[in-house]
Amino acid sequence: MTRRPVPAHDVVVEARDVTMAYGDVDVLRGVDLDIHRGEVFALLGPNGAGKTTTVEILEGFRRRSTGDVRVLGADPERGDDAWRGRLGLVLQSWRDHPRWRVAELLAHFATYYPDPRDPAELLALVGLTDQAGRQVNRLSGGQRRRLDVALGIVGRPELLFLDEPTTGFDPEARHEFHLLVERLAREEGVTVLLTTHDLVEAERLADRIAMLVGGRIRALGTPAELARRAAAQAEVRWTADDGTPRRERTADPSQLVWELHRDADGPIAGLEVRRPTLEDTYLHMVKRAADGTDQAEDEEARAA
Repeated sequence: MTRRPVPAHDVVVEARDVTMAYGDVDVLRGVDLDIHRGEVFALLGPNGAGKTTTVEILEGFRRRSTGDVRVLGADPERGDDAWRGRLGLVLQSWRDHPRWRVAELLAHFATYYPDPRDPAELLALVGLTDQAGRQVNRLSGGQRRRLDVALGIVGRPELLFLDEPTTGFDPEARHEFHLLVERLAREEGVTVLLTTHDLVEAERLADRIAMLVGGRIRALGTPAELARRAAAQAEVRWTADDGTPRRERTADPSQLVWELHRDADGPIAGLEVRRPTLEDTYLHMVKRAADGTDQAEDEEARAA
């Protein structure tokens, strides 16, 4: 997928030094975020990192302890019905209305918005035209998820929240869902905030990714930028002249490959360069939080 440049203006979501505590437990410890119009933004983090709390604060369903938040120009804690109508929500699990027929349910939801999408056109957009007369409880998992998206965008939202959207999907259903999200963002101009544990999904869909670990954003950037920040070095593999497999880790694989070619004065058998991945970055950030490295750095920064 060709990634679009992220504009430096037109901020849809802005959060500054957001904290959240449940009693003596600090769940968020100073979250800063900017999400721009028309981008797909992925929020990653292990269980307990604060992803759900962050999203609920942005949606206006939970009060933050401290900090400043603006979503579509308004404080979510004071968002009115008109403001909520500009949001679309696709929850991780939703099994309401099982006996409604697909087209009837979508048409019913459309009545709640001043300028809804045409239900028939929306069914075509999400690939459910052939299922229009089918009861919701008779849809497959992938079809049900596409219906969830249809219900989430029937009001023409400017900002769409997707919470673990492909949990339990088989590979084909996941692929179809990814195509739908890409179409919404690239062709419809919908801003998407995605939470997921699927690193492949985040790398495919997201223009930018934030890694939330220990209540803080520990890394933020494009998938390529985050991979380059990984502590794990690139690994160069090749076959020596005597047929022995060789491997070496290095921060500068291009230099090593050049040296190998120079020394061999020709092609290198079995040459392969494995660069750090998004998974390397993610696991590194989680490990640093688990062993207290991040906490020590935070305390040093506050002392300074």
